[in-house]
Amino acid sequence: MDSAGKKKTGLYFGSFNPIHVGHLIVAEYLREHTDLDEVWIVVSPHNPFKQKATLASDYVRLEMVRLALEDFEGVRACDAEFYLPRPSYTADTLLHLSQKYPERTFCLTMGADTLIGLERWKNYEFLLKYFPLYIYPRPGYSNTHPLLDKARVTVLEHAPQVEVSASAIREDLRAGRQVRALVPPAVLDYIERSGLYR
Repeated sequence: MDSAGKKKTGLYFGSFNPIHVGHLIVAEYLREHTDLDEVWIVVSPHNPFKQKATLASDYVRLEMVRLALEDFEGVRACDAEFYLPRPSYTADTLLHLSQKYPERTFCLTMGADTLIGLERWKNYEFLLKYFPLYIYPRPGYSNTHPLLDKARVTVLEHAPQVEVSASAIREDLRAGRQVRALVPPAVLDYIERSGLYR
């Protein structure tokens, strides 16, 4: 809980196409090693900076996230962006969630690689002023950015860094290669039964 007695909730945005162990390591680290009460994995229907054509359907990706989180305490799937105008923008989502859940304080989690181009984000000044940031290190990227000087930032310096790529997983699946070590068993079973990414 934060100082106002509100539940501190970290929002972890992404396409999760599909969700993989790298995502889960980030979510669990945020939940277990920070002051966050909960982590919500926000499945984005359309990232304005990514090609929409490569995305599995919204509800398929949401279902995979739900399957992956079945045994995770304090981490849950969030479909809030499914009901907002598209393409989805982080600032709009945070404003919407803050109004819908006034009993919560929302925080934004992002990889250090996301800091590049932060000034291109819609209403980035609003985000930096009103929402604490949790920066997850990425190999080869700086954890700092000039725009963060006045923001409330926590850098997760000791977080494990695992290089797993959803696009590489999709490529492996298309090629018939094994991805058992990269995707939770329930998610892999769902992918195989559904014939996804073939």
